[in-house]
Amino acid sequence: MVKAIIGKKAGMTRIFNELGRAIPVTVIEAGPCVVVQKKIPEKDGYSAVQLGFGEVAEKRLTKPESGHLKKAGVAPKRHLKEFKLDGANEMNVGDEISADVFAEGDKVDVTGTSKGKGFAGVIKRFGAHRTPTSHGGGPVHRHAGSMGSGTDPAKIFKGKIGAGHMGAEQVTVQNLEIVKIDKELNLIAVRGAIPGPRGSVVYLKNTVKNA
Repeated sequence: MVKAIIGKKAGMTRIFNELGRAIPVTVIEAGPCVVVQKKIPEKDGYSAVQLGFGEVAEKRLTKPESGHLKKAGVAPKRHLKEFKLDGANEMNVGDEISADVFAEGDKVDVTGTSKGKGFAGVIKRFGAHRTPTSHGGGPVHRHAGSMGSGTDPAKIFKGKIGAGHMGAEQVTVQNLEIVKIDKELNLIAVRGAIPGPRGSVVYLKNTVKNA
């Protein structure tokens, strides 16, 4: 069964199991999310629901966003995300999804935006090696090095490593185990680390891997 929810990374801590072993976990404030839009096969060609998460002042939204939410009769939401869920046909606009849609022991894929590192060189960005530091190596020990022949192909192929903006990109960590769920506070603790800084938005979905 495909399940999903939008959440916010609260931070990391550890939980002790029955054997007294420490389990590193990331705490996620998951939901509650509201169904803002419903896609049906007859009209859209597929079944899905759009979920809204996070309260926001209406003045912070564009007019199209504000009109979209008013049409659904939903309070202004900061984040919208569409999911193809099992049972989407049975869901209706205005329905709420909370953290208890998952259960302890479930395996999930968590998608977020990684921390931005700014402009970085090839050593930090791609793990490249330094050039030799003796015998006239010159002040280029952390440069990318040769880019290839100048006559043929006379160009740099796409994908060649180089310095540039590092981080701040979408990353998905797969097959993380849900260790604990607090239904009252809408908190989900997953084993291990997830992308992004504290307070960033993440998406939880059933893992695509066969556990």
